[in-house]
Amino acid sequence: MSNKIKNPTPQSISIYASLVISMVILLLFGVFSVSKLVNFDFTEIIILFLSVFFTCYLVFSYFLKNYIYRKIKLIYKNIRSTKITGSENSKSIDLSNNVFQDVGEEVALWAENRNKEIETLKAMETYRRNFLGDISHELKTPIFNIQGYIHTLLEGGLYDEKINKKFLTRAANNVERLHFIVEDLEAISRLETGEMKLDVQTFGTRKLTEEVIEDLEMTAEEMNIELSFKEGADQNFEVRADREKIRRVLMNLVVNSIKYGKIDGHTKIGFYDMDSYILIEVADNGIGIEKEHLKRVFERFFRADKSRSRKQGGSGLGLSIVKHITEAHKQTINLRSTYGVGSTFGFTLEKE
Repeated sequence: MSNKIKNPTPQSISIYASLVISMVILLLFGVFSVSKLVNFDFTEIIILFLSVFFTCYLVFSYFLKNYIYRKIKLIYKNIRSTKITGSENSKSIDLSNNVFQDVGEEVALWAENRNKEIETLKAMETYRRNFLGDISHELKTPIFNIQGYIHTLLEGGLYDEKINKKFLTRAANNVERLHFIVEDLEAISRLETGEMKLDVQTFGTRKLTEEVIEDLEMTAEEMNIELSFKEGADQNFEVRADREKIRRVLMNLVVNSIKYGKIDGHTKIGFYDMDSYILIEVADNGIGIEKEHLKRVFERFFRADKSRSRKQGGSGLGLSIVKHITEAHKQTINLRSTYGVGSTFGFTLEKE
């Protein structure tokens, strides 16, 4: 009962208002009857009461319906992104419903969705600014280096045997770095838009990982980092995925572990059976990642240790590509890391 009083419907408002007016008129006629000013019997008083009640109810209902409809129509014009159709425009109001509460809830929902849209747009704008700043910095460094080497050669260094070959080699290395950045950006763009199709096939996790370890052994030897399998990773699990793209995922993760590893450290790869999926983990005992950076490691160009990672080279897009490839397979990737202890990246693949 209290809820009806707090949140009345247009129909209940009409009934209450009509009832009050009818009672007032009935009371007045009662007073007049006592004063002998009018002379009505009981039947006539009842007929008068009902007549006044229904007349007031119809009048209140009519005006409330039109008044509320105009207000609600104005609200919907402001909050709706689509044009009101002809049927909606001529749609009447059901007075038995709590129109005010329904509209209030819809406006509150609209406001909540609008706030979410605004927050999303702000986040995207911040990301766009950061991305433009990051990519400008990444491209500027090799371009500046190439420019310096070429100008030195043009100003006479080309004929100096002590520097000409060295500067040409360095310029070529920076051109290669630019190529890697553009190629990786193109790969991410194609993965995001769905243009890069997956060549799904069945292959063994152990065999593919052995190939990756073999390709990166010389890179790891420069820091005396041991690449090996975890205990229990002898089984060659069969999975269904794009072999070359998963190879790239493993390459990027192992390269990342070497780049941020410790001299005389190790990187270990493990496989874990999860019923319908296989979990592949790449763990190292490197420098680790500080807690505040954990949520950003898969962002484009994000580098927790910028000075070290730029010195090591690369496009700065490796982990972002890893994330996009795993998501393209409708799988997940996770990270556990403790600063000064090491990091473990894990991703799942569908088991054959």
